[in-house]
Amino acid sequence: MDKDLVSIQEVRDLVAAAKGASAALAAMEQRDLDRICAAVAAACAKESQRLAKLAVEETGFGVWQDKVLKNRLGSTMTWDSVKDMTCVGPLSEDKQRGLTEVGVPVGIVAALIPSTNPTSTTMYKSIIALKSGNAIIISPHPGAKGCIQETARIVREAAVAAGAPEGAVGCIQTITAEATSALMRHRDVGLILATGGEAMVRAAYSSGNPAIGVGPGNGPAYIERTADIPKAVARIFDSKTFDNGTICASEQSVVTERCIEAQVRAELTRQGGYFLNPEESRRLAAILMRPGGTMNPKIVGRTAREIAGMAGLAVPEGTRVLLSPQTEVCPQNPYAREKLCPVLAFYVEEDWQSACDRCIAILQNEGAGHTMAIHSRDDAVIREFSRKKPVSRLLVNTPAALGGVGATTALPPALTLGCGAVGGSATSDNITPMHLINIRRTARGIRELADLRGDAPAAQAPPPAAASAAPMAAGAGVTQEDVEQVVQAVLRRLAQQR
Repeated sequence: MDKDLVSIQEVRDLVAAAKGASAALAAMEQRDLDRICAAVAAACAKESQRLAKLAVEETGFGVWQDKVLKNRLGSTMTWDSVKDMTCVGPLSEDKQRGLTEVGVPVGIVAALIPSTNPTSTTMYKSIIALKSGNAIIISPHPGAKGCIQETARIVREAAVAAGAPEGAVGCIQTITAEATSALMRHRDVGLILATGGEAMVRAAYSSGNPAIGVGPGNGPAYIERTADIPKAVARIFDSKTFDNGTICASEQSVVTERCIEAQVRAELTRQGGYFLNPEESRRLAAILMRPGGTMNPKIVGRTAREIAGMAGLAVPEGTRVLLSPQTEVCPQNPYAREKLCPVLAFYVEEDWQSACDRCIAILQNEGAGHTMAIHSRDDAVIREFSRKKPVSRLLVNTPAALGGVGATTALPPALTLGCGAVGGSATSDNITPMHLINIRRTARGIRELADLRGDAPAAQAPPPAAASAAPMAAGAGVTQEDVEQVVQAVLRRLAQQR
């Protein structure tokens, strides 16, 4: 049979099952949904190590020990952050203003899962979808379909055992581009939650269905002159080597100032950084991107020494990160682009204003709206960066990869990070269950049309003749206030006649 046709029919069947399940979920109380989510989180956490190893074996990306932490972030950390939320049913009531709000599920969430964070993203999206009363259909990346399908099975079985209806968690088994397209375009899909490459995110937004998509990251890390340099370098390297750089919030460039360049270089080298010379930089650049200008998947999630070997370079034992000194930012320069591996560009500027401009140029080259980091003890400079940078997350004195997803900051734990309008995204938030509901508002009338016009009710205006005759007959008892009231009544009646 034709694989494409089989996959499209499979999607139709999954959507049909999810449609019935979503109606059942929408009728549940929040406490019932919470019971389901708690069971899912516990089941995923229990399998976090096995699924982490499965992901690395299948994709070749990253470090399984780090993926265990990612799986915990996608399961128990996500659940802990959302368990007290009220997402469905009554949300708020303002009796004085006559306004109430009710959370309503969007129905069916189509969840596109990347190969870089396959198991953790499946867990995370399932929990936030079920928490908000939605059914979810998972579309795996073909390069990670086995570990994604296994994670989806664990989620589904735990959810059903806790009371979720059959069909509440679905996963495409026959992976084709046509199946993903059919899912995104299906009229019964309420929302697409797209995490992955730029082309896929654009396809989600052009599907005809509502979508939340995220673009590429390309965040610079600025080491300002007041920074604690050893701590700054340690945080950057911890971030860039975590799961070998596969989180899109991870640093892609280091920007620093001329006055501390020597100290920063020395510390980068001391902590395992290797500075490439011009020839080595040229040879490595040749393998970072494919001819069409997209990232070479062979470098994703590999160690610094593995990547150096691909380029035919010999680097010292213990090298953790490869650094290439750069002066140019443009689309053709791979060092000024997103590199999901332990490779960093290194820029030196004269002062913080020039560094600010450099960071903006890097972000506008790629990654606008996503994330950047600053290492500084100068609150005034930090405030200036927060005002001017085209990012949704400015992370201060923390590893960007872990800070962006909410592991080392107070941001909501999330593996889908909105990039805002500047990044082509529908939101700048870390995505939570509250992004997967509609809010139905009941609004009681609190004023009439006459109040808006400034008119008094017609029944209260006395007839002009009677109003004017009575004071005149009283003779000496007429006051200036009486006269003014009569005049105003006559003017209102004339206006109504016109």
